[in-house]
Amino acid sequence: MTRAQASTDAADLLKNSTLYREFLAEREEILRHKWIESEKQGRDIGFEKALLDWMLKHRTTWRQFRAASKVP
Repeated sequence: MTRAQASTDAADLLKNSTLYREFLAEREEILRHKWIESEKQGRDIGFEKALLDWMLKHRTTWRQFRAASKVP
């Protein structure tokens, strides 16, 4: 197996990973929250502040909603 093929296999594994897809979805929500809160304050609040604020205010509800929407 070549290095390029191993890299491609690893990338495919990552793309198909449920954990990675959840990470990307959560990151997208945090970035959306960052944008909304930055617009409200008229300045960039930064990723860390948005992350902490989103985790405290929205993460639990968001996760519950995602879990409920995945039920067949």
